[in-house]
Amino acid sequence: MPDSIGGLPLHPLIVHATSVLVPLAALLVILAVCWPRFRAWAGPLPMCLSAVALILTPLSTSTGESLEEKVGESSLVEKHAELGDQLLPFTIALFVFSAGFWWLDRQRQRSLLEVEPVTAPSAETTSGGGTATLTAPAPAPHATSSQAPGKFRTATAVVGVLAVLAAVGTGIQVARIGHSGAKAAWSDASSAIVR
Repeated sequence: MPDSIGGLPLHPLIVHATSVLVPLAALLVILAVCWPRFRAWAGPLPMCLSAVALILTPLSTSTGESLEEKVGESSLVEKHAELGDQLLPFTIALFVFSAGFWWLDRQRQRSLLEVEPVTAPSAETTSGGGTATLTAPAPAPHATSSQAPGKFRTATAVVGVLAVLAAVGTGIQVARIGHSGAKAAWSDASSAIVR
């Protein structure tokens, strides 16, 4: 991967995408878990955006390491790099739990549709001037399918809570990384102006 594009370091370009898309993914995951109407509208969007966040994270750290070699070491840059390296487990958790929540919620919705009783169509026959109605009894739901919605509801709730925790942790970590990066960039800029 190149270190720069048109003479500009690649790290700030990728980091700006990361600093927008990772918190946006975290926000969409929280909304999808907590707001059923948004969940129905968004579908797999929170999971897909979490996947983009997961892809951007190692790109950001990789380009940051290249820039760190050119800029030189300082305690602020070192702290920023250390915090940046800690983001990957957060984005992995965000993607895994958002994907798990999306899948479990879809399975829960399907199991609810399968459990609803279905009545058999009735047949009318005429014999000797009268009408007789024949109705077949509706099949009883299978015992395992009647238990499935409860199991999926519990699993969906647990994974949803874990997804929200991962989203909150990811958002906090991105804010910490951004703050340390801004301090590192602006302290270098202010020291260059003072000289």
